Amino acid sequence: MLFQLGIWPGLAVFKGGNMDELIDLHVHTTASDGTMSPKQIVSYAKQKGLIAIGITDHDTISGIEEAQKEGKLLGIEVIPGIEISTEFNGEMHLLGYYIKETFQLIKKLNGIRDKREIRNVKIISKLNERGIDVSLEEVKEIAKGESIGRPHIAMVLMQKGYVDSVRTAFDKYLGKGKIAYVDREKVSPEEGIKIILEAGGLPVLAHPKYLNLSGAELDILLVKLKEYGLVGIEAYYSMNTKNETGIYLRVAIKHGLAVTGGTDFHGNNKPEIDIGTGKGNMKLKYDIVNNLLKKFTLY
Repeated sequence: MLFQLGIWPGLAVFKGGNMDELIDLHVHTTASDGTMSPKQIVSYAKQKGLIAIGITDHDTISGIEEAQKEGKLLGIEVIPGIEISTEFNGEMHLLGYYIKETFQLIKKLNGIRDKREIRNVKIISKLNERGIDVSLEEVKEIAKGESIGRPHIAMVLMQKGYVDSVRTAFDKYLGKGKIAYVDREKVSPEEGIKIILEAGGLPVLAHPKYLNLSGAELDILLVKLKEYGLVGIEAYYSMNTKNETGIYLRVAIKHGLAVTGGTDFHGNNKPEIDIGTGKGNMKLKYDIVNNLLKKFTLY
């Protein structure tokens, strides 16, 4: 399969240097459900000693340009990315790296966010039926980006005193099986990978631990996803055990997949997870970026 390396206007790419310097390829901003703006994220990454980050907001690329402009000023490489939710025994997340902004991509993402909007209305309706005073307008006001979802509803619930944290909101109301949970219509894994490929990007399976698959089941899945165009697996992840990371590193070798990693940083929405270090012990080196880039065949 041939890939065209997509370079965004203003993308600063810093090759060479010390390969021991650290990175984080899974970061969320206020463009989706993070609590730091793209500019703040880059500044914070610089403060924490990182040399590269991947902006991977849910179903939107609107935070990338701002982050890259700040990255160019501060000497931080900002890799344009996205995280797309797909349907698979509940949910499978796909990361797309080095995507290019195209009309087709924007059209697809608008459709995905429309489905989020439908879900948000249904969730709020369920909350209202139980006497919880939350409106869509309040949710939109607290959400600073395009991609609005359950974390923003949770923030309103916390702001209005119904819960003491975002986590409690999910545990009590918004999580799967809870009283206000509503499933969302999602694209298939094949379609999610296709969206990333059509935007010139590299599709990567995010946090495989959440798929709850046995080793044999994961092998079968990866064979199918590779047929669709998958090129990598997020083997390093904040919530992994050492054993899980070892399993994902082995399956990456077995299936010829690039290894990526990231913290899934959301700012105050996941306060136990810090950028670059996760729960305190993550150290991802820049050679992960170089190995991912090898999946491109340049014209």
